[in-house]
Amino acid sequence: MIKLNIDLGERSYPIYIKNDYKDIGRCIQNARLTGKIVLVTDSNVDKYQARECIEAFEESGHSVDKYVIQAGESSKNLDTVQNIYKYLLGLRLDRNAVLIALGGGVVGDITGFVAATYLRGINYVQIPTSLLAQSDSSVGGKVGVDFEGSKNIIGAFYQPRFVYINVNSLKTLPKRELQAGLAEVVKHGIICDKEFYEYIDYNVSKIFEFDEAVLQFIAKSNCSIKGAVVQKDEKEGDLRAILNFGHTIGHAIETVMDFKLLHGECVSLGMVGALNMAQSLDMIDEESVISVKKTLEKIGLPTKLEGIDVERVYKQMFHDKKIKGDKLTFILPRKSIGEVIQCTIDDEDLIKRTIASLG
Repeated sequence: MIKLNIDLGERSYPIYIKNDYKDIGRCIQNARLTGKIVLVTDSNVDKYQARECIEAFEESGHSVDKYVIQAGESSKNLDTVQNIYKYLLGLRLDRNAVLIALGGGVVGDITGFVAATYLRGINYVQIPTSLLAQSDSSVGGKVGVDFEGSKNIIGAFYQPRFVYINVNSLKTLPKRELQAGLAEVVKHGIICDKEFYEYIDYNVSKIFEFDEAVLQFIAKSNCSIKGAVVQKDEKEGDLRAILNFGHTIGHAIETVMDFKLLHGECVSLGMVGALNMAQSLDMIDEESVISVKKTLEKIGLPTKLEGIDVERVYKQMFHDKKIKGDKLTFILPRKSIGEVIQCTIDDEDLIKRTIASLG
């Protein structure tokens, strides 16, 4: 088992990286969690992962109740949260209860938000089953739901008691989901670690062959990169904003496309947009831009979106949580792959040209 620690003082927690669920009971014990356990998952993960995970709990002496939500971003709303509250009330949980988020980013965000708000805060654990969640959303404590067409606009910072990553859970993913998750993996390399970016580019075929050593190395590297950022800036005051590379444009595209594209696919487009913008501002050379585009295309991620609605995407960007006054904030690469900076940009023509460059 690989173990990492996220050091946040009294909110610190470990990340365990394994190739099965067998040690989950021991991790619950190590965290001194003694309350009733409720597993929240979605209709897809329930078919392929829930039984194996629950059996691991039961073999270690823990009984588990289960609540299943409908899979997909459309479930990430206050109605779903309300339904989970009702279920938890029916179980008569106390504040020692533990919610287990078994699934991708949607399940993790919803479960974490419920945990943060039910009885003013109860324990929860992240067991991410998608590459997107294992590499990004399960670490850092950002939880929440979408509202009135704006992504993640209602939420909180609420840290899990631990994160348990079973890399073999990725074998049950559709290829498109795996590809989408790799967008966030590539993102971490671009913002912080050129060698890690090059490792991903070199090992794309092994990732799709589910090479356990490669998957565990990627999980460890991702969590180390994100963890280091979160430790310095837990609540996105400054440094943590670099994790939003590709998200300013990406979130807007995701909403305008009515979530027909996966989050990672939109982040891929957003990263290309950010690279194009940086090149327009002479912040990065053309060779680096081409390199990243080739990596994304090798993975099978989109770098173009035919018929993109420039005006709608532009207007939607102003619903972003990261807007400052009436100016948009972008994370842009500087000099080469592996370093980014935060920029506030109010050049409407530049922004619209950047969006149009994706068409």
